[in-house]
Formats: sequence, structure tokens, C-alpha cells
Amino acid sequence: MATQMAVNSGASLWGPLKELWEAVEGAIWRRQPESVHLLDLQLKKHKPSFLTLFKNPMKSAEQREKVRKASTEGIAIQGQQGVRLLPEQLISEAFILSDLFDLGELAALELLLAGEHQQPHFPGLTRGLVAVLLYWDGKRCVANSLRSLIQSRHGKTFTLDLSPELVNLTTRFTDELMAQGLTKQILNLISDVSVTREFERLQKEKGLGNEKHRKEVSDLIKECRQSLAECLFAWTCQSPLSKEDTLTLIGHLEMVTAEADGSLDSVNLALVMSLLYCLDVSFLEQGTEDREDLLQALPLLTEKQYVAAVHSRLVEGQGWKLPGLQAVVQLAWALSLRALSQLPQGAALVEFTEADEALADQALLGGVFLFLTEGILGSDDFSQEEFYTRRLHSLITDFLALMPVKVKQLRNRADEDARLIHMALQMGSEPPSSLRKDLDHLMILIGEFYSKDPFELELALEFWCPSESLQHTSFTGSFLGVPLQRPPHKQVVLSKFVRQMGDLLPATLYIPYLRMLKGLASGPRCSHYCFSLLKTNGAPHGENRQAGISGSVVSWEHFFHSLMLYHENLRRDVPSADSMQYRHPPIRGITQRELDGLTAFLQLLTTIITWSENARLALCEHPQWTPAVVMLGLLQCSVQPVLKAQILHALAAFGKSPEIAASLWQSLEYTQILQTVKAPGQRQAAGIEVELNEIESICEEYPLTRAFCHLISTLVESALPVNLGAGLRAPGFQPYLDFLRDSVFLAFPTRAYRQPAEKWEVAEAVLEVFHKLLREYEPQPADFLQEMVELQGEQVPANKPPGHSLMFHLLNDSPTFSLCLNLLEEGARHLDTYAPFPGKKQLESAVLHCLCLLELALQKEVTFMDLLRESQTSLLVSPVEQLLQGVSAQSRRADHITNIARYLYHSSSNPDAAFQSAKILRRIARYPNIQARLVGDFTHDQAASEKLMAGFVECLDSEEAQEGVATDDSDPEKRVGRIRHEIKIHILNLLITPLELKGPNLGLYLLGYEVKKPVSSTNLQDPGVLGCPRSCLHAILSLLQRGSEWRSGPVLTKQAPQLAELCYQVIYQLCVCPDTSGPTMRYLRTSQDFLFSHLQHLPFILLENEIAALSQMSWLMKTAAIELRVTSLNRQRSHTQRLLNLLLDDQPHTLHADGETGMEEESRSVSGFLHFGMVSKVRRRLLSVLDSIDFSQEAPELLQLDFFERAQIEQVITNCEHVNEQGHTVCNVKLLHRVLVAEINALQGMAAIGQRPLLMEEVNSILQQVVERNRVRCSLSAKRHALQSWRSLVETILTACPSELIPADQRQLIIRDLLLDLHDKVLSEDAAGELMPVVAGAVFTLTAHLSQSVLSEQQGAGPEGGSGSGFASIANSALHLILRKLLDFTLCTGGGFQRLRAHIYGALLYYLQIAQKPEKPETLQTGTSMWERLTAPEDCFSKLQRENLAIIESYGTALMEVVCRDACDGHEIGRMLALAVLDRVLSIDRQCQWLVYLCNSGYLRVLVESLRQDDAALQTLLRPQPPLLKPLYIYESKMALLTRVAKTAQGAMELLRCGLVGQLVECQVFHMLPQNDALRVFGRRDPSGFIPSPLERYRQILLPTLRLMQVILTSTTTHHQQGAAQVLQWLIVHSDVIQSILHGQDMSMGALQELSLLTAIISKTALPGALEMGQEINSAALMELQGHIGRFQVKYRKKICANIMEYCQTLLLQSSAEAQFSLCLFSPSASEPADVAVPSARVPSLGLVLLLLKNSATDFFRYHDSHRQSLNKLERVEQLPPEELKELCQGLVSGSGGVEKIPSVQRNVLAKRRLVLLVNNRAKLLALCSYIIETCLFVIWRHLEFYLLYCTPTDPKDSLLPGYRGQLSSIYGGRGLSVSRVSQQDLEQLQSDVANSFNEPLQRKLLEVEGLYSKTRSRHTFIQALTRRIRGLVHHAKG
Repeated sequence: MATQMAVNSGASLWGPLKELWEAVEGAIWRRQPESVHLLDLQLKKHKPSFLTLFKNPMKSAEQREKVRKASTEGIAIQGQQGVRLLPEQLISEAFILSDLFDLGELAALELLLAGEHQQPHFPGLTRGLVAVLLYWDGKRCVANSLRSLIQSRHGKTFTLDLSPELVNLTTRFTDELMAQGLTKQILNLISDVSVTREFERLQKEKGLGNEKHRKEVSDLIKECRQSLAECLFAWTCQSPLSKEDTLTLIGHLEMVTAEADGSLDSVNLALVMSLLYCLDVSFLEQGTEDREDLLQALPLLTEKQYVAAVHSRLVEGQGWKLPGLQAVVQLAWALSLRALSQLPQGAALVEFTEADEALADQALLGGVFLFLTEGILGSDDFSQEEFYTRRLHSLITDFLALMPVKVKQLRNRADEDARLIHMALQMGSEPPSSLRKDLDHLMILIGEFYSKDPFELELALEFWCPSESLQHTSFTGSFLGVPLQRPPHKQVVLSKFVRQMGDLLPATLYIPYLRMLKGLASGPRCSHYCFSLLKTNGAPHGENRQAGISGSVVSWEHFFHSLMLYHENLRRDVPSADSMQYRHPPIRGITQRELDGLTAFLQLLTTIITWSENARLALCEHPQWTPAVVMLGLLQCSVQPVLKAQILHALAAFGKSPEIAASLWQSLEYTQILQTVKAPGQRQAAGIEVELNEIESICEEYPLTRAFCHLISTLVESALPVNLGAGLRAPGFQPYLDFLRDSVFLAFPTRAYRQPAEKWEVAEAVLEVFHKLLREYEPQPADFLQEMVELQGEQVPANKPPGHSLMFHLLNDSPTFSLCLNLLEEGARHLDTYAPFPGKKQLESAVLHCLCLLELALQKEVTFMDLLRESQTSLLVSPVEQLLQGVSAQSRRADHITNIARYLYHSSSNPDAAFQSAKILRRIARYPNIQARLVGDFTHDQAASEKLMAGFVECLDSEEAQEGVATDDSDPEKRVGRIRHEIKIHILNLLITPLELKGPNLGLYLLGYEVKKPVSSTNLQDPGVLGCPRSCLHAILSLLQRGSEWRSGPVLTKQAPQLAELCYQVIYQLCVCPDTSGPTMRYLRTSQDFLFSHLQHLPFILLENEIAALSQMSWLMKTAAIELRVTSLNRQRSHTQRLLNLLLDDQPHTLHADGETGMEEESRSVSGFLHFGMVSKVRRRLLSVLDSIDFSQEAPELLQLDFFERAQIEQVITNCEHVNEQGHTVCNVKLLHRVLVAEINALQGMAAIGQRPLLMEEVNSILQQVVERNRVRCSLSAKRHALQSWRSLVETILTACPSELIPADQRQLIIRDLLLDLHDKVLSEDAAGELMPVVAGAVFTLTAHLSQSVLSEQQGAGPEGGSGSGFASIANSALHLILRKLLDFTLCTGGGFQRLRAHIYGALLYYLQIAQKPEKPETLQTGTSMWERLTAPEDCFSKLQRENLAIIESYGTALMEVVCRDACDGHEIGRMLALAVLDRVLSIDRQCQWLVYLCNSGYLRVLVESLRQDDAALQTLLRPQPPLLKPLYIYESKMALLTRVAKTAQGAMELLRCGLVGQLVECQVFHMLPQNDALRVFGRRDPSGFIPSPLERYRQILLPTLRLMQVILTSTTTHHQQGAAQVLQWLIVHSDVIQSILHGQDMSMGALQELSLLTAIISKTALPGALEMGQEINSAALMELQGHIGRFQVKYRKKICANIMEYCQTLLLQSSAEAQFSLCLFSPSASEPADVAVPSARVPSLGLVLLLLKNSATDFFRYHDSHRQSLNKLERVEQLPPEELKELCQGLVSGSGGVEKIPSVQRNVLAKRRLVLLVNNRAKLLALCSYIIETCLFVIWRHLEFYLLYCTPTDPKDSLLPGYRGQLSSIYGGRGLSVSRVSQQDLEQLQSDVANSFNEPLQRKLLEVEGLYSKTRSRHTFIQALTRRIRGLVHHAKG
């Protein structure tokens, strides 16, 4: 045994029992699916707990020993490995607990361990105290479970509508328990367990903590006893007890005693009711379908011994401790016997049924009716149980119906007694003391019982029989439209009883009868019957009225007549206002008995008119009675305050009808009940103020004041006339408000009270008026203007509305405001005692009104203060939130806000106050300026701080909250559930609001973050760990986590969707805020595994609340995106991988109940092996989430209006719009309603009044329409939010997560699925346009990633991979599908969505990029022959490109039109992208269809002509200050497109035809070359380097133009003249700029680019036909350049050199085919210039060309080596050392740490890309070098040939040949002279220099170049031939 003694850490006396209760509750009350099965399991497991109710496990020495050794040897704990050593302290506590509750030592230890674990839920308690709570909580769970099981049984009284399966299970189970003696066990426990005894035991062992703990323990014990008693009650309601059990129950009741006030406590009440139901046979009257079965089961009919035993026990048993209780049981038994005697089965019981009369007499002697009134009705719990009420109703009505003779006897005895009393009064002697008052008591019982009807059963209707007098002529033969059936016999008897008792009523019964009528008149229909009874009781005809008394004394006629007589009598005695006798009025008019009678009748009147509006109007408008006038008259007379109070209550009941209320106000004002106008000579006040100060204060009772407040409260609610008192004083409510405020409210704390409770009643009554006034007040601009009214010829200031005055007092530190705060402090102090005290309910109500006032003031203060500021009135006010920061007079601390927060701690007992408190705190929490102070107030005192935190947490933990309960508050439980839910909502909003502000703030404090240290240093822990208290964050997480481990998902998302949405939002806010993000995400990841457990339940689908479900998913997905980003950055790969698998996998996962995925890999491979390819795929979770967002949105149909103007209504609706808490823009329906109703009220004339109902109907339809619109807006907004979150999650997965976590093939398939699904949804007919932008953005990102993935896959495949085997992992067909969808999307957007199309164009560009051939390294290997190239099979890129083009062309001109239109007009980004798409399509469109369309449709001309408009914008770009760069980007895009067009001859011609160059010639911007250095450097100030300097901007404008011209020159070779001529013209027009560029000293990259392009153009224009025009500029400029040749940097140097040499070559070739007539460009000097950098002013010499030749040859070899090395590296990139890889990547990655973070796979791809770039760059350089060498050789050869063969040297004296001279001077202009004299010596020098320079090594080098490079090209032996010729020339000349 000892080995098995492991401790259950969940405490076997608590944890399992809690589970049992949850199973019972889930099955019976929540009706959860699958709950019956769970319940069955739990019941089997816990049957022993029910059989031995409350029995604790036995103590044993063995256990004691084991526990004692736990500190040294340790003890095993279930579910934990090894043993745990326990501290000595814990063990000693366990022994104390064991002795205290007499339970086994292990069980005690378990309780303590559980207490330790649960301690964070009970701040301020030790583990021992928590263990006490858990012990009793376990007992409570058993008792409640038993009660619920018994309530669910099948039976005779009620049904819970549960499934038959469940009912059979519980009935069977409870029957077994009952057979084992459950009743005796329950009764024994009720006797044994008592709060006082338990408290004494606990007190001894220090087992009781603070007040709250004491209250909780006592509540638990009381609930246990109550539940046990209710078990018996529920049982007897449904099925009878056996004979023994019934006798045991009677035996228990014999010993019962009453409470101090004579009533029964709730437990005994339940037992008495159980016995009454045992003896009940009235249910047989109902004649239900299972009547026969019930008859069989009733022991009263089937077991004679049962009847005999009960009868003898009740008749012959000894006296009970409560004779009244015995009488009740005897009466019930007598009635049962009487009922049995009327049944056919009753014949067998005749010996007992005979005794019913005698028993009833015995019961009457025992004072049965008095005990029923005081003992049973007096019990607080009686009115809380519907079936108590029904049973007592049947008891009373059975007595009246079954024993009419007894009732008659009672009446006769009462008449007799009345005569005796009358005689005694006549004789002046004392009435006899032995008088019995049974009938009085019966009437009072009926009155008391029916006056309260909490369940709105209106049982009193049985006493009213619809008589003929009620039949209106319109309903002949029916009553009120209901076909008249004969009422049941019982109803006729009861109705007769009511009528007969009122006939010839003796005076002693007058008041009891009125009280009975008052009870029977309670209810909407009963009041109507009672009204009619009193009406018909009056004189049948008016003329019968003699001296005033006629007909019955109980009639309206009699009552109002008497009132009028009293009034007339008393009015004569009214003293004048001045006389001093008012204080001691002569009470001559009314005796005490008359007073009681009047009070009783006034109460009856009040009841009837409270319930029945018809009665109200009929009585008020009666011409003879005029009740309101008479009552107000009586109020002016000297009558006792009690009667005046009752009159005021009656007037208040009249005032419930607005039409009466208006006239009542005027009458009140006229009669001056409250003196509002002082007479000129009057010395002192009069009216109610005097009564309050001089009579009530002395008596210390305030009925009149309370009644006056009640009257004002009612009247204020019904109608508040603005012009009250006009003519006599400044009109308005102000005097009443002043009285209520100054005389009642401010004075109430200092007055004396005989009944302490009345203090709070006064406060409650007056605060209720304030609350109503402020609630109805809306600040208006007019309230702040000082208006004057004329009064008796002088101007006096008008009164403001009462709400304005109240607001003013609440926005100042006024006495009213201070008193409200003091009240709140006192209320919190009283509540903290947890003790009942007189007036507790009224105090709570007063506190609630105070909280409401503060909340309303906070709500209205912004508008109020805004209007006040605008009006510039000299009122001073402070906002409430600042006043609340003030110091309290009592505590000398600033604790007002914490006092308000203290009410949250009492939310369990006082939910309404907690609700208002949460609202106030939420409003205060919005203000950033007081956050630090708030946190200071909350954390000032450690103990208080813990308590406040506990209050917030307790509200969030509350389990009774219910969302979505309808707002009708008929069911108190549902109302409380709704309020608790609202409290949670407010607290969550209170947490969310400050999180957006800087810390420290209230939100962070409540969520458990550091507020004294930096927030980011917080270390979040589970509650209890390291002393961490349970914070709101823990509460939120436990709310969300509940149910997350089950398959159905988190319970909260379905039960309280709105709450769940806010919880997820709080968590998102914490994760997104930089300070809290770290700690929160760490905690969620490590302690909670929060995201994984919630994401696995996506998507949440709630049909009834789609909006909330979408919002929940939105916040969750946004949080998941952050988590993925953070884990990726921190390289927590396993976390990232796990989440990615969850979101992206399309393989079915085996999720077990515990949420772990187990054996998944193994099973997958096995199943893959067995069922090859048959594993069904599941939908990726990301796609399921997308599926759950419904893209369609039904729009509300248009308004159909008959009266209002639609345009105006739409305008009003727009004006009423505001942004709600969720951030949706919606229309404020309440405000709209107010506006529309005001509009209707403003209509004048009869027609308007007639149309009013129709107008109101139309207003209603407008409001419904607006509500629907709001719903649609919120729905769309939620969908957009969800889509955006989905998009950000997808984008995070694709961009932020390490790419190797999702292999390329998987990645492409995922993107394909996402793209196709997105398109399918957005392209459906009913997709909402509002969602399209988000979708377009997502499509863009996805396509970009698809393109990148495909490209990186190809690059990874190496230079030769990936060409043969299809395209990439993604099939071509899928790519085509994506393209089609993209184009469909483009076309379906129509004209409006240009910004949206920008996204699609971006996507298209990325898509088309896929088919571009990747850059291949140029290997310089011998190329394939032309034939091989032509016949080679088509590679996959060309194939895809061709297919893409076919798809694009299949869309025809519709698509062309859209793209061209977007390219020419609209938003800048859209235009740029459209231009780029055009460019892309033109580049692949071999058939030139798009080009033809562009030209024919005129779009090309539009584009060309728009260059002129761009000119102005571009000019502004060259200003120094950085402008908007948009025009520049558009211009660049345009030029790129035009360049693309110009690449085909057809396009170039078309451009020339459109006058492109002409447009460019006219552009002024090219003249604006920034000159001075300051300007050039400007713009470097921009630290980001994003905005280029003016010079760079100029180049960005110039270079595209130069490129375009170069392309045009290249393309138009056939019609060259035209193109070249136009370009030359441009060069001429802008010659100044060109000169300055060519002369420029700048050697930057940009300058070289300019030069290279310019030289290229110039060299191209030197073709035939162009020379004549532009010869001069070109030649001069180029010759200039020759001097600079040596200085240029590598890349562009080669280009420029090549261009210049090309130009020279062209000129030489053009001048003449024969050498002797050739042009000479270089002077005949072959010596190398000494300083290349200095531009010589002479003609450049041939030496320069030779130098160029040498350098180029050298460079060639250098580049060749470098090219070869790079190629080798490229071939073995995987083997390169990491350092080298890093170096290669560095060029492509920005930032220093960038390379470190890149994964190795990515590094290889980047290195390859870099190497390919290097290889191709070198290849280009090699080509240029080779070209330069060839050209230089040609030029040298041409010159040498001329100089050495044909040039005749001259001496200085000789003149030059005219031709030659002319030629040179024409070339060199004026500088020709100095060169023109070529002497013989020069020529010889030239020859020797050339021979030296052009030596053997150089020649060998040149031939090697040819061998290495040129032979793979076409000019194979060109260098060889020229070298030979030059050598020949030099040697020939020598020779």
C-alpha cells in the first residue's frame, strides 16, 4: 500500500470534484455537444462521493508516518518523476488541517499543495487559508452537482428540455442514490454542518483570514447547506419521497426554529417547501398527458400505510418547536385529504379524509395565515424561487376553493368580532383580548403574497373572473376580444370570494380588505379588473347620491368623495403663511384610524394607477373627482407627513403619463408645495422646505422628503416643461434643483436619523433625480449665452437647463462634487467590511448613482468645455479627470480614482457599481497627461495596490459573464451576466487605450509590466513564480487558453466573440509595442506556447458573428507575423519551422487530444510506402483562412422615402457619422434619431399632426436602413482588416523567414496556390470593390516572390542546369494560368482603379521577368555556326516567352487600350509602371502588333508630344532646393519606352515622323547645365543620399536623351540622312552644352558616361551626308579630346577611345579611297607625349595613337587573365573558401553586418551572380580593347602611308601645296599653320620613332591578341595584315 501512496497535486478533495461540476454544468446547463458521454464517465467515477456525501477520507497512522517523513525521504507526486522533499512548515500545516476537518493526512497535504498552486488566484491569503476555501469549494461542487442532477430528472412539476438520453441517465443515477438513503444523509448533514460551529473550529486553528476570506468561507458553507436542502426540494417537486423519508423530513421540521424576526432561514424554507410538495395533489387538476403515470407513482393514492403514517404523525404527534409551521403542514395535509376525497381513488382512504375539517381547525388555531405571512413570506429567499410561489398560490387558492364553509365561518366570526369591538367603543371599554383575526391574517397574507411578482406570473388573475360588466358592446359574447368560455370552477369561487368579502364590510376588515385588493391589483391585467371592481362598486346612478355615502364603502366614488370632504374641512384650518402657529398645527381633522384607512386606500390607488395607464387617465380626467387637485390641496393642509408622503407617491404614479405630468408640474408650481416665489413682505419660508427642516428633522424621519424626490424623479422622466413658473419668476426647474441640492443632498450626511437605513434612502432618492437630469442633458450652444426674461417690467437672467447647472457643479470642486466623492469612499469602506448593515441596498444604489453622475460628466465634458470656450463666457471649470486627482479631505491622500477602482474588487456582489467604475476608469485612461500620476496612485500602497490589481483580475476571471444576451433585463441572471461581460469589455479597452501612450501607464501596470524600471526589463512569469502576482495578462491568457487544447478550439471565440477579439488585440498591442514586445513574446513562446495552440484552430468560423470572428483572426495573424519575424531574426529556427509547417502544410496532421503531434513523420512515410500517392492532401491553413473571408457583401437597398427628401436625409446621415471604438466609420443612430424626431416635432399645423404616425414610421425605416448600412460598413472593414492581416502574414512568411525553411519547389507551389485562390475570389462577380486594393497588393508581393524564387532556383542550378527539363518546379501551365488571372484582374478593374492597377502592372512585370534568359557568362569559346544557331531546339525561356506573348495577344486591343491609357494619364506611379509594362511587352513582341497599335492609335504621338509639357517640370528639377522627383522618374520611364520603340527600324522611323527630335530640340532643359561647383555639390546635404545633386539630376535628364539618339542613329541606317540630320540639328542647337561637356575636367563616373554617349553619337553622325553640315563642330571637338585620351578611367575610357578611333577611321575612309588624297588627322610625330594629362594646344601627334595601341595591348592581357580566373571560380563556386564568398557577396549586399546574416545557400547564389557580372564585364572590355587595337593600327597605317609615301617635305621658305594647306586648315581651323610645315627632318624622325615604338615585342603581342581573341570573330587576319603593312612602310621608307 505504502508504495502506491502518491499525492495528487490537484487535491482529490477539490480538483476532481471541480471537474465533476464542470461536466454536470456542461451537460445540463450549457448543453454542450458530447457532454452526456463525459457526464456518464464522471458519474461512474464519483459515485462513491455521492453515496458517502461529504464524507472525508479516514485518518490512518500509516499515512501520518508517510507525511511525517516527507521532509527527509520526500513523497511521490502524481505525474511528476521522483520524489519531492516538503518543508517542515508544510507538514505541520497538513496535520493541523487534517485534525481540523478530520480528514486523511494525505488528503490534507494534497489540499495544501493545491492551495499553494492556487494562491495567485487569492491575493493576500496564505496557502492554508486557500486550502480551507478549496475544501469547502469541493463540497459545494458535490452538492451543486447533486442538485443539478436531481433537477434534470423527469417529473411532475417542471422540465429542463434536455435530451431523453441525459434525463434517463440522471434519473437512473439519482434513483440509485435515493435507494441508498440519500434523504437521511442530507438531513443529517443539514443538522451537523452550521456556519457558527465551523467558524468556531476554524477560529481556534487560525483558519480564517481577512473579512473577504471569512465571507467567502461562510458563503461556501451556506451554499453547501442550501444546495443540499434544494436537492430535497427539487426531488419532491418531481417525484414523491418514500414513507420513511417523508417521516424523517417531518421529524426534522419538528425541531426547526425561526430567525430573530420570526421568519424561516432559506435552508429550512426549502425543507418546508419540500414537505409541502410531498403532500401536494393539486398537479392532478392540470390533466397533462402523463397524468395516469403520475397517479400510479403517487404514494398518497397507492400506499395506504403512507397516508396512515403521515396522518397519525401530523394529528397525534407532539407539539413542534414552531406551532405556526405545524399549522402550515396540517393545513396542507387537510387540503390534500380534501382533494383526495374528491378523486375516485380516494374512497379507500375515507377514514382519513373525514378528518380534514378537524385538521383545518387545528391549523387555524395554530395561526397558520400569520405564520405564512411572517415566517414564510418574510423569508428573503421566498421570492427567488418560482416554485415556492406556485406552491403557496395553490395552498391559498385550494383553501378558498376546497373549504368554502371554513371561509364562511371565518367571515361570520369576523363580523361578530366587529360588532363586539363596536360595542366596546360605544361603551368606552377595552375590546375583548381573545379576538381571533384569522380572516384579517388571510387577507393580509393574500395582499402581501400577490403584491410581489418577480417572475411576472400574474397568479392573482385566478381571483378575477371576467364578468359581464367588463364586456364592451363592441365585443358581444367575448371578453376583450377573446371568445368567452366559461371560466373554471375554481376561478368563479375565488372571484366570488373577492366580491363577497367587500359586501357590507365591517370597519375592522376595511384595511385588511384594501391591502388584499392592493395585492390582487398587482399586474397589468389585474389592475384593470380591480379598477373596474371599484368603479362598479360605486353608486349605479349619480342621482342616488345623498349625503355622500352610497353604494359600497370600497369604491372610487366613496374614496374620492371622502377625500374632498377632508380637504374642505381642513382647508378652513390652514393658517396664514405668516402666523407662527404653523409649527404646531391643530390636528383636528383626521383620527389615526382614518389616517390608516386613507393611507391604505392611497396605496391601493397608487398600485392600480402604477400598473394601468387607462385607470390613470380615466381617474385623472373624471370631472367630479379631480384627484390631482384634491391631493395637491391636501398637501397644503396640516396633515401628518406620512399621509402627505403617500399622497405624493400617488401623484408620482399619476405622473407616469406624460400628458398628466405636464399639468401636474403647473399645479405643483401653482400650489407652491415647494415655495418658488416669495411674497413681497414674507419673512420666512413655507412649504416642504419648512416641513423638512422643522418637522421631519425633529422627528428624525423623512417620508415626505423621500416621496417628494420620488415625485420629482417621475415627473422629470415624463416631462420637464421649459417655461415652468413663467410670469411669476424666471422660468425653469432651477428652484427645485436648488432645494434638492442644498436642502436635501448637501444636508443629508449631517441630519439625524431614527432608522439608520433612511439616511441612504434619502441619498438614493435625490441622487436618482440628479442622475436622470444629467442623463437627459445634451450641451447646446444656447446654454452658454446669458439670456434675459422680462418679469413684472424688469429684466432678470433666465435659468439654465438643470443638466447644465449639474454639469457646472460636477466640473468644479463644489460641495456637490466633494460629497459624491465622499459617498464613494464611504461606500467602498462599508463594502470592504463584507458585513450586512441597515440600508446596505440603498447605499449601493446611491453609490451607483454617484458613479453614473461622474461617468456622464466625463462623457459630456468635452462637448461642454468646447461650447464654453466658443461662447467666451466667464465660467471657470476643470475637467473631471483633473478634479479626481485632488486630495481627499478624509484620508488626506489623492485617492479618489483608487476609490472608484475599489468597486471592481466587489464586482461579485455588486456588478452594477463595478460596471460604472470600469466605464469611468476607461474614460480616464485615455488622457496621456495623467498616466504617471495614475500609476503612482495605484502603486502608492503595496497592500492596496495588490487589492486593486486583484479587483481587475477578478472581473476578467468572472465566469458568469455572458455575451450576446438580449438587452431586455427581465431575467436578472442574464442581466448580471451581460453586465459582467460589459465590465470585461471596458477593462480590456481600458488596457488597450494606454498601451498606445508612453510608459509608465495604467495599462502596463495592470498587465504586470515594470513601471518603476524600464518596461523592456520586465521578466514575465506564471502567477506565483518568483512572487509574481496574477495580472490582467494572466487573466486574458487563461480566458483565451480555455479549450484551446480541444479540437473545438478556444471556448471564448465562440461564447464571447467580441471579448475574444479584444483579448487578441491586447496581446497584439503588447507584441507590437517596442518596449513590451520582447518580454511578451518570450513569455508567450516559452510559458504558454500561445500562438501555436491558437493558430492550429484557424480559421474561426462564427455564422452568427462573422465580424468578430474575422477580427479575432486579424489580430492573431498580425501577432503571428511579428512572431515569425522575431524568431527568424533571432535564428530560433525550430519555432519558425513549427509555425510555418502549421500554416503551410498540405499533408494531414494527426493532432491528438492533447494537441501534440505524435508519430507523424513515421506514419507519413509508412502510409506513403503502403498507399503510394494516395495520401489525400488537406487544405493549407493559410488558404482555409482566406476561404473564411467572404469577398461578397450584400449592399443595403436604397431608401424608399415618401415624406423626406432623399438628398437631405443622405446629408444628415453623413453629418451624423463618427468613428466608433473599433475604428469603423459609422453613423451615430441615436443622434440621427434625435435629429429626425426634432425635425418632425418642428412641423406645425393639423396636417402634420395627422401625418405624425406615418412620419415616425418612415423615421423608423430610415433608422433600420442606417443600422443595416453600419453593419455592412463594419463587415467590410472587418474583412479588409482580416485580408490585410492575412497579407502581412503571407508577406512575412515569404520575406522574413529564412528561405531554406521552405524549399524552392514548395515555395513556388504555395505561391501558386495562394495566387490562384486570391484571383478566384476577387474575380467572382459579387466580390466587393473595397477589398480589391488589398488583394492587388498581395498579388504584387506574391508574384514578386514567385519570380525571385524561380530565378534563384535557376541560378542555383548552375550555368548548364535547368534548360532541358522544363522550366522551374512550377509547371508552365500554372504560370500561364497566373498570367491569365493577372490580365483578367487588369481588365475587370475598369476605369476607376488606376492605383490598384499599378499593383497589377508591378506583378505583370515580375511575372514577365520569369521568362527572361538569365545572364550567361561570356566564355570567349568559339561560337556555334549560324546554321547551328538557327536549327537549335527552342530553349525553355523562349518557349515560355512565346506562350506568354500568345496569351497577352489573345486579349486583343482591350488590354492594349487599358495599358496605353494608363501610360499616358493618371497617377504617376501607375503611369511609370504602365510604361514599363509596355516596354516589356514590346521587347518580346516580335510581330510588332503592340507597336503597330501604339502608332496607329495615336498613343505614341501623345507620348512624344508630352515631352514638351515635361520640359517645364524638368526645368524646376534643376533648382538647388530638392524638389519632388516625380517628373524625373516619369520622364526616365518615357524615354526608356521610346528607346525601346526606336530599337526597331519601323519604330525609329515612326518616332522621327512624330517629330521626336524636333520636340527634344525645343526642350530648354538641356541648356541648363549646372555650372558652378557649389551647385554641383549641393544636394549632398541630403544625408540619406536619396535625393541626387543638381548635376546628377541634369545627367539623369541628359543621358536618356543621348541614348535615345544613339539608338535612333543605329536603327535608321537605311534612311540615315534623315535621322543623322535631325540629331545633328540637336547637337548644333545645344552646342554650348556639348562644348562644355567635352572640355570638362570632371572625371567622375557620370561625366565619363556623358562623354562616352556623346562621342558615340558624334562618331555615328559622321556618316555620308552628315559631314557637310556638322563637320566643323565635330572635328574640332574630337580633336580636342584626342589630347585627353590617356586620362580616362577604365570602363568608359575604352568606350570613349573606341568611339574616337571609330570616328577617325570613318573620316579617313570617307575623305578618299586613295591614300594620297587622304585627310591627315595627326601630326607626323611618333614620339610619345611626355605628360599625357596636359592637353596640348597643338594637333595631336601619331605618338598618341601609338601609345593608345600599346596600352590597349597591355590591358588586353590583364583583362584576359582576370576573365579566365573568374570563369574558373564560377565553375567551382561551391569549393570557394568562405572568406572569398563573403567578399564576393559584399558587393551585392548593403550594410556591414548584412553578409553575416545571409544563409549559406543564399551566399552561393549571390557569389555566382557576382562572378557572372565580373566575367561579362571583362568580356566587354576585351571586345573594346580588340576594337581599339584594330582601329589604331588602321589609323597609323593610313597616316604613315600618306606621310612616308605621298607627302613631299618642304623647307620653311617654300610655300605649301595649296591643296594640302587648304585641307589642313579646313580641319584645324586657324591652328593649321604651325603643323603644315612638314620638313624632311620631321619625316625621318617619324620613321625612326615608329620603327622604335612599333618593335618586335609589340608586334608579337598584337598577333597574340589576334590569336587569343579575334579568330573567334569574323575579322580573322586583319591585325596581321595591318602589322605587316606598317612594318613594310617603315622598312620600305628606310630602304
